[in-house]
Amino acid sequence: DEAFIISLTEKRDSAPKRLRALLGNVKLSLLYKASVHGYKASAFHQRCDRRGPTLLVAYNRSGYIFGGYTSVDYARSGQHIIDREAFLFSFQGKIPVCIKVNSGHYARLDNAGGPNFGQQLYFCYKNQPVVLNHRGNAFSVNMATMYGNDTQLTECEVYKVKQSNSAINKQWRNVLWTANRRAQLMGLIRNHKTLVTSVSRVRILIIGPVGAGKSSFFNSINSIFMGRITSKAMSGSAGTSLTTQFRTYPVVDHHEGRLLPFVLCDTMGLEEQSGAGLDIEDISSILQGHIPDRYKFNPMAPFQHNERKASRPASLQEKIHCVVYVIDATKISLMSDKLEEKLASIRRSIPQIVLMTKVDEACPLVQKDLQSLYVSSYIKSKVQEVSSRLGVPVSCVLPVKNYSQELELELNCDVLLLTALQ
Repeated sequence: DEAFIISLTEKRDSAPKRLRALLGNVKLSLLYKASVHGYKASAFHQRCDRRGPTLLVAYNRSGYIFGGYTSVDYARSGQHIIDREAFLFSFQGKIPVCIKVNSGHYARLDNAGGPNFGQQLYFCYKNQPVVLNHRGNAFSVNMATMYGNDTQLTECEVYKVKQSNSAINKQWRNVLWTANRRAQLMGLIRNHKTLVTSVSRVRILIIGPVGAGKSSFFNSINSIFMGRITSKAMSGSAGTSLTTQFRTYPVVDHHEGRLLPFVLCDTMGLEEQSGAGLDIEDISSILQGHIPDRYKFNPMAPFQHNERKASRPASLQEKIHCVVYVIDATKISLMSDKLEEKLASIRRSIPQIVLMTKVDEACPLVQKDLQSLYVSSYIKSKVQEVSSRLGVPVSCVLPVKNYSQELELELNCDVLLLTALQ
């Protein structure tokens, strides 16, 4: 009977295999299949109670694949369950989008009914092949996007999730998470010398969508070399760009009391609609070294430099030497074609790097332990997706975690940020 069920699952869809990317190196074994065992809550609990972490995968008539993960046993306890590792997912193309449970909210109610997440999303509701959106705040998710407003289920499966020992600690990039490595990276950056003597500091332009973490990256780098958390550049999570000026940020090495050999140039965020966000023509002016520090962007009209300045080409010292795209790891699959076109319109003659931020929010494995970053197959798939969509080599896509809520510096964060900067 069990072999029959598993064989049906394998023929039906490769979703469980793809979902392993969200959970790291795990084994998935089928516990419950509604089309075989019935859509009754009693059948679900009989097969899934006290089986440890589980992954629920639902399918509807419109072809959506969605569900959720919980690390806490089902037990019909009647309790509200706190589970910081819980998340919902939905397939948007080939890569699943992961939605973490919001801070301060319960992940689910452990009652005798069908499985629910946050008392917000109910599967096999009232013993029927349907999903119910009860509305709630536990998960910030658009249900129409998640399952296309099609509440009729064609299947509901639950898998036991077991950590696999075979590939643990097998990193796909080698990183030394040590204090010595942090010190070595800081030394390499402090002592960097440009090949051209007329350029004393490398000018690095940071661009990307609103809220991706451009200003936060500068604040994080500044914090490392100050030896404490700082917030010099305005950052936040507003829907429109908090940065309205072109800002050039030199960084002072607190240890040695001198400027470091680079300048981070912050810009207004890219937005999809016209008349909002950074203008493509402004990017060209920045690259050519024409836009001065503290220039206030006008989304309705690009920068106009006067004829006298235009007659004198900017020096190599004034131009941009490297472009860094900052992309939110949790929103890569949602990136629109328009935004992709804006990024692609930038000249290809300048060295380019991609910073993939918020990796801890994108992958539960990484949120639990940042050192799992280069073990996570989900993060690896995101790196490959960014590389493909933006046309940069995989080796130029660097996952980072900016400082945002922390009150003190943390070794693993520092190593990632300094590796990206170096």
